[in-house]
Amino acid sequence: MSEEILVNVTPPETRVAVVENGAVQEIIIERIDRCGLVGNIYQGHICRVLPGMQAAFVDIGLERAAFLHASDIVDAEGEPRSGPIHEVISEGDEVMVQVLKDPLGTKGARLTTNIAIPSRYLVFMPTLDATGISQRIEDEAERDRLREILQHHTDSGPTEGGFIIRTAAEGVTEAALVKDRDFLTKLWLGIKERRRSFNDTGMIHDDLPLALRALRDLVGPEVERVRIDSRSMVERARAFAARYVSDVAARIEYYQGERPLFDLYGVEEEIQRALQRKVQLKSGGYLVIDQTEAMTTVDVNTGAFVGHRNQEETIFKTNLEAAQAICRQLRLRNLGGIIIIDFIDMGDEEHKRQVLRALEKCLAKDHAKTHITEVSALGLVEMTRKRTRESLEHILCEPCTCCKGRGTLKTAETTCYEIFREILRQARQFDVEALLVLASQEVIDRLLDEESGNLAEIEELTGKPVRLQVEALYTQEQYDVVLI
Repeated sequence: MSEEILVNVTPPETRVAVVENGAVQEIIIERIDRCGLVGNIYQGHICRVLPGMQAAFVDIGLERAAFLHASDIVDAEGEPRSGPIHEVISEGDEVMVQVLKDPLGTKGARLTTNIAIPSRYLVFMPTLDATGISQRIEDEAERDRLREILQHHTDSGPTEGGFIIRTAAEGVTEAALVKDRDFLTKLWLGIKERRRSFNDTGMIHDDLPLALRALRDLVGPEVERVRIDSRSMVERARAFAARYVSDVAARIEYYQGERPLFDLYGVEEEIQRALQRKVQLKSGGYLVIDQTEAMTTVDVNTGAFVGHRNQEETIFKTNLEAAQAICRQLRLRNLGGIIIIDFIDMGDEEHKRQVLRALEKCLAKDHAKTHITEVSALGLVEMTRKRTRESLEHILCEPCTCCKGRGTLKTAETTCYEIFREILRQARQFDVEALLVLASQEVIDRLLDEESGNLAEIEELTGKPVRLQVEALYTQEQYDVVLI
């Protein structure tokens, strides 16, 4: 599998795209005025404890108070604190916390006291008293080798906390692993020192900028090159790689072509497609993706695909293709939380099993943690995908000013009938000579054309003349009936 990482840098934002075999699989955007907070460590102040929710609000110096649930409060051994939350923490307490999830919509950031500081190959956890290994490293001999290296060097010098060995550590040398360990140990000592001199709420440690996080978290052996279109960022990336991820340094390239980097790989087109509800499948079928506050729904349709054998085979082929497309869209759009997939109904149990296995296989490549249920009695597949940052749509878009996010507008006909009722209401309540209707061009045109007969009846019924005036800034739903 050929994979490339593209980094597009402009003064207000940095964008990273993951391209596999020529297809864009993931897009991450970070804007200067709204940098992600996940991984940042703060000195916080408990401003409110909510026993009924087993949670607390914490002031960490942001616009909105952050949220700390009882399950995310750990003791010195890394175990969740037992007992009611008001017995564990109190209003006014100072606490060191780390951001688990960025603020999403109207919700504040989600916090934990279980600090985790990642590097290329390891994650340091001050409350962990052991060595853990990523489950994605399946070879037992390699797991034993990595564990022995870390335990040997941990035992050789006093240190608090423990380490999780990341998937990227598979096959790395002892020297590289020890270098990561020493770096994280020094970093933690620096964080503790800053905390001791900290007298207020605020950030103690911030994570790397997006371009450098991409080098740390996204570049594995399968990545052939990292192309960056900013000379200054290339220099920073090479310096960072030389110090922390030396095996990546040789794969960093400075792109200086005349054509924009994202245009060259078709990333800009993919971003525009990822903002649309409908996703066309190569077979002629299509997906409809709707993102709501509670969940995301994905509907699979055969569309123009009729197949060459029978209906069951057509449905099976469409669902198989849809399973792969859905996994890609989840990563591309960064959709998280509860996701409901409505595959086309299949009668064959073996077909259902194969579609589910295809979905699981594709999701195995996803960096975000996912969980899938079996097909429900209603033929739906329910799944969850860990959400740590805003979706692509929430970063790039805002609710429509006309429909306020509903996705629909009242018809001009509906607005006309509302106007008629308002005219009758006003005419009965007030003694006036005439009424003036202010509305959009579409509504006024309909009142003068299709509804002209009804308007004449209204005038005759009320005994008041009705004048019409176009308001260019009004939406199709807006109108005013003014007494004159």
